[in-house]
Amino acid sequence: MPPDERFPRVVSLACHDLRTPLATIYGFARTLTRADELDERSQRFLSMIEQAAEQMTQLLDELGTAARIQSGRWEPGVREVSTLELVSSDNESIAAVGHGVTIETEADVVARSLQALAKAAMLHGPAEQVTWRVEGRSLELTPITEAASAVVTGRELRDLGSLVARYVLEELGGSIELDGETLRVRL
Repeated sequence: MPPDERFPRVVSLACHDLRTPLATIYGFARTLTRADELDERSQRFLSMIEQAAEQMTQLLDELGTAARIQSGRWEPGVREVSTLELVSSDNESIAAVGHGVTIETEADVVARSLQALAKAAMLHGPAEQVTWRVEGRSLELTPITEAASAVVTGRELRDLGSLVARYVLEELGGSIELDGETLRVRL
């Protein structure tokens, strides 16, 4: 196997192997956080460790997905989901409006990818709030500032989530394109 084909497998293996020590860190932090024996400062520090472990788990998931797509080994678990549900978020800074339709797709990974695009638009914009407008299989994210445009389209490699989002959406037959301050996603 040529070296360029081996790299995605090495990344997948690293993601897999990192999960065990990360799960240990997360488990002990969670156990200690729930104990009533610690002072408030220690509880706060443990809570920060727990949150960081959760974030690292998400990053490993994204990196592992990208590696499997690049090596041709990704097998999405398809189920029915509404396109409006895919862009809906608990994050109050990400609004979702419009009319969705039911599609069959890898719902969890697609939802995580669309969330990553919205977060990248806010972070790199910067923008305090973004809105997904849904019309069937067509999704529009606004505003995309000039500063955020290169990141959310993948031209600049500064955000793992938005880069993996592009891989995922394109692998599933979708598309992403920028039109002014609007990111158009077709599922």
